[in-house]
Amino acid sequence: MLWRGDFQNARQLLQAMMRRIDRKPKKAVKPAGRPQQPMSMTEAFHLHRQAQSQRARTLAMLLLPLDGNYKIPLRRAPDVRQACEEAYGAGGEASVVSLREVLGLIGAHEWRKNGVEIPALGARIHPHYGVFSPVRGEYIDLVAQAPLPSTALAFDIGTGTGVLAAVLAMRGVAHVVATDQDSRALACTRENIERLGLLQKVELQRTDLFPAGRAGLVVCNPPWIPARPSSPIESAIYDPESRMLRGFLGGLAEHLEADGEGWLILSDIAEHLGLRSRDELLAWIEAGGLKVIGKIDTRPTHAKATAGTDLLHAARSAEVTSLWRLARQ
Repeated sequence: MLWRGDFQNARQLLQAMMRRIDRKPKKAVKPAGRPQQPMSMTEAFHLHRQAQSQRARTLAMLLLPLDGNYKIPLRRAPDVRQACEEAYGAGGEASVVSLREVLGLIGAHEWRKNGVEIPALGARIHPHYGVFSPVRGEYIDLVAQAPLPSTALAFDIGTGTGVLAAVLAMRGVAHVVATDQDSRALACTRENIERLGLLQKVELQRTDLFPAGRAGLVVCNPPWIPARPSSPIESAIYDPESRMLRGFLGGLAEHLEADGEGWLILSDIAEHLGLRSRDELLAWIEAGGLKVIGKIDTRPTHAKATAGTDLLHAARSAEVTSLWRLARQ
């Protein structure tokens, strides 16, 4: 549906659609006879993702017009030009966009403008559109507290917003090479690193995984769940067939100094969902010529870890985030 009326009325319609979709269904009457088997966590995960995908597709059907300058030609419409330019680049031709995406652009612009407070830095990190926001603070605290094996050179693999590179630099690492294959992420990192006054200590490289050479510390926080992302932003959460995780573990040994450490920051949520086993992870570590020399664990503090109404609550409530300290065999 292409909406031509009042913008605020379109928002009300979208909210009504969301309420209808999110309404809990009435409990079905159980058929007599054979008892139903309880749903596994893996089945619950796939059912949850299917429901989320259908929800997103339905809500995206409410469309708004945009002119060539990213102006919404509707009554009571907000000025979204800057938010659109941050996400899409310079304007050009008229187009249409879903209202849900417009609201997402506005939200992303607010995240970028206001930033996310990072206690380990005593400062804010400002995520760009399409770059995952560092709202899960427990993994940042792990990197901020683990004993440093070296302060000469560190690699931050898949840097994203640059938050871990900034933490390492502020902890006294003389030179940090932060890599990412996404140009949006590197632009975001550069802006954050410059705002924090760390450009002299952090070097950015666009590459898949590792830069050339070896370092005394190599840090990676790959996506935690081995599943296919349905949008670019989900690439920070979902890693099909654990490709980034296996790539990091497979190439780490040849990029570590003899006495260096690789820090793998990983949640065990995939294990609780039945998507990856601990034995698989340990086998990949061993196959990469690596050994585990230590592990630091923490519990997540986000709301979904304690909310008991989610299909995946059992897995989320048991989740542990770990910093695996790895060394060459």
